[in-house]
Amino acid sequence: MALSKTRKPRDIDALLRELQNGDRGALARAITLVESTLPADVPDARQLVEACLGSGTDSIRVGITGVPGAGKSTFIEALGLLLTGQGEKVAVLAVDPSSSVSKGSILGDKTRMQQLSRHPNAFIRPSPAGQSLGGVTRRTRETISLCEAAGYRIILIETVGVGQSETAVHGMADFFLLLKIAGAGDELQGIKRGIVEMADAIAINKADGENVPAAERAAARFRQALHLYPPKPGGWTPEVQLCSATEGTGIPEIWSMILAYTERMKTAGVFQAKRREQNLQWFQRALEDAMLEQFYRDPAFREALEAGRKAVAEMQVSPFRAAQSLVARFSQNPQTGSPTP
Repeated sequence: MALSKTRKPRDIDALLRELQNGDRGALARAITLVESTLPADVPDARQLVEACLGSGTDSIRVGITGVPGAGKSTFIEALGLLLTGQGEKVAVLAVDPSSSVSKGSILGDKTRMQQLSRHPNAFIRPSPAGQSLGGVTRRTRETISLCEAAGYRIILIETVGVGQSETAVHGMADFFLLLKIAGAGDELQGIKRGIVEMADAIAINKADGENVPAAERAAARFRQALHLYPPKPGGWTPEVQLCSATEGTGIPEIWSMILAYTERMKTAGVFQAKRREQNLQWFQRALEDAMLEQFYRDPAFREALEAGRKAVAEMQVSPFRAAQSLVARFSQNPQTGSPTP
């Protein structure tokens, strides 16, 4: 008869101490823990994240998005090398797209950021996007808290790319940078209007060599377009700057702009208000996850769900009616605190 295997209890306090001492290995293990989908890991992950809350009061969270091919990874490496050269600790949360067929992802950002990944003051964590919408992984918010607790003051969040639902990063970043290149189609129609409206700045990358005139024209068109949008909180006017990540030009100016924005928003009280809003959005996501988890734990719900899916697929009932029927049948019981058929 096979012996049952019991896992050694995890020492969360020890992991937390190693994390707070800046141990990169401990940070990697901590992120793996919070990204785990094993039910047994959930209590430890929650305990760890809660212990790390409030560590990022002095941090700057920068979300970076852009169309595929805009050079996001190259730009982030150039910015990261600039910052680490100034003595800053930089964490890069790079999200790789997951295949909707195989569910796999490449996780190649460390390969693309070879110089930065070797720097002792840098931490790069490529994570699969999975089925999460918004261009970031399901546990990006928790990962940010862990990185801040480990002493990383600058958090760079690279998203999958621009899409209709790719706006979640805006809800967890202090500064939202849109990376563009010239000559990739119409500069204004090639990306979603909502992304431009949310951007705190637009950087036209690959502005080097023969591409400089096209980049300057693209920048001029964006500057004209941005005047049509309502002003940002705190009176900030989004800027458009040129840069070349491969040559390193324009990168210091972009960082100076981010620092100026941060200082201005803190003075106006907007920075703090935005952080509070980020926490509320985190709470909303956690609430939705908890409610779904409670339903899916119930075998009767899963059975009814399969029956509902079959009925919808065979057009026996509308998706709306099927969803409403499931919610009504498995509503929360205030006495037992569990879904009741």
